[in-house]
Amino acid sequence: MSDGRDRVVQWLRDAHAMEQQAETMLNAQASRLEHYPKLRQRIQRHIEETKTQAARLQTCLGQLASDTSGVKDLAGRLAAMAQGLGGMFAGDEVVKGAMAGYVFEHVEIASYVSLISAAEHEGLPEAARVCRENLEEERAMADWLQNHLPDVTRAFLAREQAGGPAKR
Repeated sequence: MSDGRDRVVQWLRDAHAMEQQAETMLNAQASRLEHYPKLRQRIQRHIEETKTQAARLQTCLGQLASDTSGVKDLAGRLAAMAQGLGGMFAGDEVVKGAMAGYVFEHVEIASYVSLISAAEHEGLPEAARVCRENLEEERAMADWLQNHLPDVTRAFLAREQAGGPAKR
């Protein structure tokens, strides 16, 4: 393999770990959303997309005679669990979680934009195609969060001001 091709494989492994982290983070967030059904429903849908994205990356890595990185996958999951535990203690967890999700989606978007360019540069059209598919789903989730963050914020404030449980 060329150095560039090795780099693409490394970045695909990183992307797989990123999707593992996202799945753990999203599961933790969705499990605590009791009073925000639209947000919970969209997150649950994105969990399924995320699982599919990880599977696509794993297949792509297999086609390149590589595999995922267990160490990177574990590190990503541990980081997501720590973030989830930290969020449990924040009184405004739902708003901060939605904001963190928005930021994380953009990290994923940037990762896939770079991966597409690298895969094309190295003559790996299937890797580029997989990353384009994942990119479109990440952009859709980021757009959804951007469009609904004001509603989530207002709903949180209204619940808090009414004295009801606002956190979840």
